[in-house]
Parts: sequence; C-alpha cells; structure tokens
Amino acid sequence: MRGIFFIILSLSFFTLQGQTKIGGMVVDEQGEAVSFANVFFKNSTEGTITNDDGRFYLESENDYNTVIISFIGYTEYELELKNKVSYDLKIIMVEAAEQLNEVVLISGKQSKKNNPAVDILRKIWAKKRQNGVRQFDQYAFDKYEKVEFDLNTIDSALIKSKVFKGLEFVFQDLDTSRITGKTYLPIFLNETFSKVYGDNKIKEEKEDVLGNKNSGFENNQAIIAFVKDLYQEYDVYNYALRDSAFIDNKWCYNIVYYPRRKNELTFKGDFWVNDSTWAIKNINLQVTKSANINWVKEIYIEQDFDVVNDSVFLLKRDYMLSDFSFNKKEESKGLYGKRTTVYDNYEFNKPKPKEAYRKDRNPLDVTQIIKDDEFWQKNRLESLNKDEQGIYKLLDTLKTVPKFKTYYNLVSILGSGYVEVDKWNLDLGSVYDFFGYNNAEGARVRLGARTYFGQNDLWRIEGYTAYGFKDHKFKHGLAGKMLIDKNSRLIISGGNRRDIEQLGVSLTATNDVLGRSIASSSLLTVGANNRLTNINLSALNFEIEPLTNLKLSVGGTFRTLSSALPGDFSLDYVDPESPTGVSSEIRQFDFNALLLYTPGKKTIGFGVERRDVNDTYSTILLNYTKGTKGVLDSDFDYSKLQFSYSQPWQLGGFGRLLSTVELGKTFGEVPLGLLSVVPGNQTFFSNYGTFPNLDFYEFVTDTYAAVHLQHNFNGRFFSRIPFLRKFNLRELVAIRGVWGDLSDENIALSAPATVNTPLMAPSEKVYYEYSFGIGNIFKVFRLDFNFRGNYLENPDARKFGVTGTFGFVF
Repeated sequence: MRGIFFIILSLSFFTLQGQTKIGGMVVDEQGEAVSFANVFFKNSTEGTITNDDGRFYLESENDYNTVIISFIGYTEYELELKNKVSYDLKIIMVEAAEQLNEVVLISGKQSKKNNPAVDILRKIWAKKRQNGVRQFDQYAFDKYEKVEFDLNTIDSALIKSKVFKGLEFVFQDLDTSRITGKTYLPIFLNETFSKVYGDNKIKEEKEDVLGNKNSGFENNQAIIAFVKDLYQEYDVYNYALRDSAFIDNKWCYNIVYYPRRKNELTFKGDFWVNDSTWAIKNINLQVTKSANINWVKEIYIEQDFDVVNDSVFLLKRDYMLSDFSFNKKEESKGLYGKRTTVYDNYEFNKPKPKEAYRKDRNPLDVTQIIKDDEFWQKNRLESLNKDEQGIYKLLDTLKTVPKFKTYYNLVSILGSGYVEVDKWNLDLGSVYDFFGYNNAEGARVRLGARTYFGQNDLWRIEGYTAYGFKDHKFKHGLAGKMLIDKNSRLIISGGNRRDIEQLGVSLTATNDVLGRSIASSSLLTVGANNRLTNINLSALNFEIEPLTNLKLSVGGTFRTLSSALPGDFSLDYVDPESPTGVSSEIRQFDFNALLLYTPGKKTIGFGVERRDVNDTYSTILLNYTKGTKGVLDSDFDYSKLQFSYSQPWQLGGFGRLLSTVELGKTFGEVPLGLLSVVPGNQTFFSNYGTFPNLDFYEFVTDTYAAVHLQHNFNGRFFSRIPFLRKFNLRELVAIRGVWGDLSDENIALSAPATVNTPLMAPSEKVYYEYSFGIGNIFKVFRLDFNFRGNYLENPDARKFGVTGTFGFVF
C-alpha cells in the first residue's frame, strides 16, 4: 500500500509537556518482575499498571510528590518523589505477612461468584444501551479527529547513522511519550472534521466529513484507514475492584482488569464507573506485551466522558496509541500510530428524514473537503501545539531534499510494486510480475505500465507486453476503465488480452482482462504443468452501485481458446461442420450479468479504483452467463448460473472461521474449454478456494457444489505449550469438499480431448481434503500440510502436499 511504508523514513518534530514524569520497574525480593502491579499518584485517580516485565511509565500535567505501588500479597509501597522527572526507579515489593482486608485485587483466574467487580460489570452491561447518545431518540454532534505517526526510540546512534546523514536538522527537538516514556519524532499528521447524526428508532447513523487537512502526503486516506482498522473487539477476562472516589462530584468505582494468561489477545488497564448510572467516566486500556499480535509492541486506549447531568455521560475524548516495531524488546525502534478523537456540541431529539441517512457512495471526496486555515481555526476542537503545527512546514521542506525523495521512491516501489514516473503521470510495473515460468513459454518476462495521476483517478489505462523465451512469442494486454457517475458509481471498462493462461483456477472467476495468471507467475510447480491455454479475450462491461456495497454489472466477452501444448493437452471437440469432424479452437461470445453484495465492506477513495480497508465482510455473488451461437461466429448455445457465499466468523477466544459455499450449473452442451473445472493447485503457494492435492483439470463438471472451511485459532493452543509460547505461532485447520457431475452429452462432445485429458467428475462421492497449518512463522510465513481424503485410485493422485504463503499480518 502506497504511503504505509515510507512514513518510517519521513521526519518532523513534536513536543508534549508534563509536570510529573516517572518510569521504572517493579520487582520482588528475588528480583523477579511483578506484572500488573498498580502504580498511581497519591490522592489522585491517575495511575497505570506494570507490564509483563514489571515496567511502567506514568505522566501527569499536575505536580505530585508521592507515588503508591500495590499488589496482592505485597506490602503497599509509598515512594516520595525527589525529582519531578524520574525514569529509572526500581521498586522492590516485600511480601506481606498477612493479607490486609481492604486489598481486594486478586491475581490469577477470577471467580465470577462473589466478585464485586463482576457485579459492577453486570450493571454496566445492563445499562450499556441506555447511557450516552443511545438513551435519546435522535442525536447529533461534532467530531474532530487527528491521526499522527511518530518515529520512536530516537538515540544518538540513529541520528548519526548513514541513513539520516544530511537530515540531522530534523532531530533538533525531541520529546518523551507520556504513555511509554520513549523519545519520539512526529512524521505525519492528518486532521478531519465532521458532523455525525443518528436515529436510534430506525437504527441509522451517518457521518458527513466537512474538512480534511494533511501534512503533504497524498495517500493519507490509506494511512488513516490503516490506523482506524486497528480498533478491534478484544476480550478482557479478569476484573477486580481497586478503589472508589468522587470524580466531578460523582461517586465512582475503579475497576482493574488484566489477562488470565499470557499470549491471549486481551487488554490490561482500569476504568472509573459511576455508582448510580453505571456509565463509564474514564477508561484506559493497554494490550499486554505477551499478546499474540505481530509488529505491535503496545496498544493504549484512553477515553474520557463528560457528565452532562445526573443521568447522561457523553464521550468527550478518545485517544489511541499503537507502538509498531519488528520485535517487542524495550530498546527496539519503531513507529507510533496515534489517533485522537474529540466530540462536542451534542444535540438531541431533532428528527431528520430517513433519506438523510442514505450512505454516500464516495464517503471521502478529498477534492471537496480540503479547507483553509480559517475553517480549522473555527472547527478544530482540540488546538494543535506549536510543534504539531510545525509538521506541515517541515514535511513540505523535506520533500525538496534529494536524499529524502530517494528514500520515498525506494520504499514506495516496495509497497506498491510500481515505479512512479511523475512527469508522465505513469507507473511502471508491477515489478513483482516481471519474471515467470511455465512449460509452454519457458522463462518469461513481462513489462507493464498504468496511468496514475492520483489515487482518486476517475479513469485509468493499464497494459503490458510479455515475451516467452521458449515459444519466442510476444503477448500483450490492454485495458481501461472510467468512472462515469460518482454518485451511482457507474463505470465502463473494457480491453483485450492475448496470452497463455491456466484456466480452471477458480469456479467463479471474473472477466478481468488483466487478471494475474498462475501460468505466467509461478516458477515451480508440482508435477507436469502442461494443461495451458492460448486465450484471446476481449471484454466490454458496465457496472453500477445502486446501494452501498451492492454492485450490478452487465457486459459481453468474446474469446478464442486453444491448447498451448497440443501434444500434452487437448481442447478438441466433435464438430460436424469441420472437414475432419473435429475442431481444436473455440470461438465464443458470452453475455454476462453479475450481482455482488458485500455487506459491511469498508473502502477508501472515490475514484475508479477503490481500496478495501477491512476483511470482516461477507460476500454474496450471483453470476449468469449466456452463450449465443452465431454471434461473431460463436460456436455454442448455453447458459451458466453460479452462486457463491463467503462469510468470516469471529468465534470469540477460539479464533476466526472463514467459510465459503459455491454452487453452479451449466445448461446446454459445451466442450471442455467451457466447462467448470474443479480448481486444483499445482503450485507451492497456499491459495484459499482451491484444492491443493488436485492437479489442474483432474475433475471437470457441468454441475457442482463446493464447501471450504478454514479456521485460525490464533495461537490458542500453542500459547499453552511453554517452549512454543514465545514464538507466537498460530494453528490453522481446514476442510474442503466438492461434489460434481458431468452429463453424457458433454462427455461425448469432448471425446477427442480425452486422449490426454481424462474427463472425470466427483459424482460417486464428495471429494474432500483436510489440512493442518502453522502460521506466523517468523511473523511472515505460513505452512500448510494438506491431505487428500479419497479418490486415491486416480492416476498420479497426490496423497499429501505442503504449501506455504508469505504475508504481513497483525
């Protein structure tokens, strides 16, 4: 993704001020770390909890002279602060002779019976939908959001490194995080102001973005979405009542929570809750260091609520900090992602017509919402300090420094796969498609390019040319698309591709002219990869989005198909009109109509190409294809109806299940090249939706039903094995099956092809496979061990195989 990777190399400065700053470590008399100990300023509600290693950092804008440290089984420790800033404190906790009655925080697994904290939580949950804006029929408020990225753990070695030679001036001012105690340097800032309004009666809400300002990088939408997507639903298992006090003249309880065991994806922290409304007054959360999350060392969330009257608590400020790094060592360098959201000007019980809540197709049209300084002076709900204001100026300067521009270009290529040629508004690539290999072409090179004026382009043209060193032939592809109407997202697209393709890698494949081919990108395969097809495809398509996430499209394709290796693979079929009675080439025009519904899908951008920012949505696809004989000399009359439904399921602490059901039926007689091939996988890469122990064209159908189930336990079991726990491995299991049939008429039509391509469908019994996988190996690699369940008598049947995949996931 453009913009995500280069921010590590961008620089600026920012300062936060605090009156009292302390940090250090809490240990017992044997020097062992005391995890989840309470650390708070005396006579205050400001505090924190030590991390897994016993370390803590606490900052306040107020002056404090004493800090108190407490934990069950230890004598409470009261420390006089000699200095207002102390980062190297070491507190040694002494075991208590007997437990004091007033200490109620309990370590380990907490019982839900006779636990006052759990009793309070039940009341909070009961009131959850009644507190805040949910207790009104309608509501509206202003929302100001600030997203920031900072380079952290700055030291002299980094400043003097060759990477920053010539850029030392940006390190003139550094400051310390009030959350982690680390030095940091801001490198990106984006501001957004919007109006939010909702109706609890009809359960609708809408946000109108009225202003946007960023620190100079055009791809800020991708960065913002990246940070927003870090908010997830996490479990918090253990609760204990720690304290009670008056806050804004309201009596409140202080609840502490912490994980039941290491490696679980849980938070630690505390919150204050009112004793009558059971509304949260203040909450802070930190993800545990041992949690099985990649690239994230710390996550901290802090929320403050306003007391409007005796019964209304409204969210005032929401702050989130994430510490990204390659490992979780204290000294490791990384990147902060910060998100601050401020809410104000609440209004209630002012109805709006239902049409007002209709979702926009283009939720963030930046060309319309980039505002001047006067707008921000009026609508900025939280003022920027002088150093935040300096980010805009400094980054504009940095972009003129040649060395910085070199870094930007290099990391941008790695992130997007394209080499930018700004003066031509052109991208060259993708660099990842440059080299490939297959049996027909041998070694193959590909050069491509696309127009790129910006991420919100209303039109785009893309093309490539390729050359095979074995067949000595050039191939090509050219396609274009244009957004005709932004409100309905009416798009026209079309193009032509003449290339070698591996057909049958998906049951419900789309008609993307420039879709990436397994035939042209795989260097190594299992067995003979010789069932390849010459394809000449032309397409014209119209699509529209009448409702959010509902896409309708109609279009036509014309293609000619023939075998790329006639000696090994045949597409021949019976043709009475041919002088020989057999034809080797298929000419076919198809009309296509598609419905695609993706409820819950979130995107960014408003151009002809948008980016997804989440993968938690379901997908429903209905596709109809009509082939008409005679149109453009087409060979066959037939109809094909296909349906697929994919759904991710979050199963609490047991992980995530991904399920897919696919159904299809072809009406009419068609040859092998137009049948539905059960997607095999002869590559070494794991590919969801395929059958990794099937060869290409091993099963061919005209009627099929397939199911894929894949579950990721997210380390639930590995985390309980002591010698495996530190590796943060994740266990996966999968099962997949397909039933299919093939009519006698279609078998007879393709009889000439059966000389070297047997036609078989899994009609006697459901073909199935199962897999066991280990994910998160070195944080980037996954291995799947795949087993074939039946049809072992098939020629050259592969009983077992290993596939893998790379990827950067949290």
